[in-house]
Amino acid sequence: ATVVDADVIAAGSDLVVVARAGVGLDNVDIKAATAAGIMVVNAPTSNVISAAELAIGHLLSLARFIPDANASTKAGQWNRSQFTGVEFFDKTVGIVGLGRIGALVAERLSGFGVNLIAFDPFVPPARAQQLGVQMVELDALMERADFITIHIPKTAETTGLIGAAQFAKAKPTLRIVNASRGGIIDEAALFAALSSKQIAAAGLDVFVSEPPTDSPLLTLDNIQLTPHLGASTDEAQEKAGVSVAKSVRLALDGELVPDAVNVAGGAIDETVRPGLPLMEKLGQVFAGLASHAIAAIDVEVRGEIAQYDVSALKLAALKGIFSAISSEHVSYVNAPLLAEQRGVAVRLVTETASDEYRNLLTIRGTLVDGSQISVAGTLTGQRQAQKIVSINEFDVEVPMAQHLIVMVYTDRPGIVAVYGREFGAANVNIAGMQISRQQRGGNALSILTVDSRVDDAVLAKVATEIDASVMKAIDVLEL
Repeated sequence: ATVVDADVIAAGSDLVVVARAGVGLDNVDIKAATAAGIMVVNAPTSNVISAAELAIGHLLSLARFIPDANASTKAGQWNRSQFTGVEFFDKTVGIVGLGRIGALVAERLSGFGVNLIAFDPFVPPARAQQLGVQMVELDALMERADFITIHIPKTAETTGLIGAAQFAKAKPTLRIVNASRGGIIDEAALFAALSSKQIAAAGLDVFVSEPPTDSPLLTLDNIQLTPHLGASTDEAQEKAGVSVAKSVRLALDGELVPDAVNVAGGAIDETVRPGLPLMEKLGQVFAGLASHAIAAIDVEVRGEIAQYDVSALKLAALKGIFSAISSEHVSYVNAPLLAEQRGVAVRLVTETASDEYRNLLTIRGTLVDGSQISVAGTLTGQRQAQKIVSINEFDVEVPMAQHLIVMVYTDRPGIVAVYGREFGAANVNIAGMQISRQQRGGNALSILTVDSRVDDAVLAKVATEIDASVMKAIDVLEL
């Protein structure tokens, strides 16, 4: 497989997404891609049926010596007694890893009348009970199983998971299959166990080094080998191609991809999806309001939308915030990493009740000087129009726009005339305006939507003339 390492990623100045038409991502430097804001996608469910069926094929072949009997018969021999096998019925089959593929194997093997046991510390007992599987520890599985099939990812913890110590506990009649990832079975220990007849046989579809041209396993008679065929069916290849094509299209459109392995999102309900661009823009407004570095961020989702998985809205908020304050390319992928690197604490707060709006999206934050800022928005009408409905606890209701001016000053007569005159003199056209105050004679907030970006010198002059405590020009982009 093509290796996409840190050097390749660094050279890809326009790289947006790395797609693997399959499951395994051993050839992609996911950490480097995440740091660069590049999405990594695969097709995690494309080959699950094919892989499960291959594992079962290996188990059946080991039980009945099918490959050896085929080769012998084709060679003109008729050695029936040499290939006396064993039945599956009433045997104990151990499944290491009860995820998608392991569960499919369990469902299919149940028809053979076997006793199913499994080792997987992450599967709840209720799920195992649904599958008719008894959960046990790995040592117990090794001791009890007549057949073992492995279906777990390769990690630092699972590499060499089954080695000499585990084979020492096994029955001499054990037949073991690995069609998941090479290296989960210690190949040296497997060679020793097979050579000494400590176990009966093994079937491998995956290897530490592929192809395994120099492996001593090739010299053994009691092992059957296939060249990593788990996904090698017409159906799996078609599913993988269609899946990654859809993911790449979403990624190039700037959307969150459910199958992205380095994005903490997931499938997005259609009820949630319209909120993503609004939240990105609210993030930019939030960043524009900040006068100091950000210490903490709360992303609040209130209303009917909160009954769904809204974790993507948190990512959208972070993408908007850091796109406005970072010189780096920011995406759904690296936005959480940028927050972590800057020591920004991030929380997602959800509440199905919303007093004033059907749904309300709010970004609330604390700056390093202890001050707090916030911005809230909602979607209204059949067209899902984006509106800002609150800034720093001042109630407003203005359409989201590309250019905004936010001012806070002491409420008194004549202020609108002053800034209206100055912006007019600077040829700044005010498209919309709203004023909000919390009490008469207290602080007032004006938010203006304008047709063009306002020069800093003009803002400074207006701020001085109206004695504004806050004067912010905020540009909001389609990310």
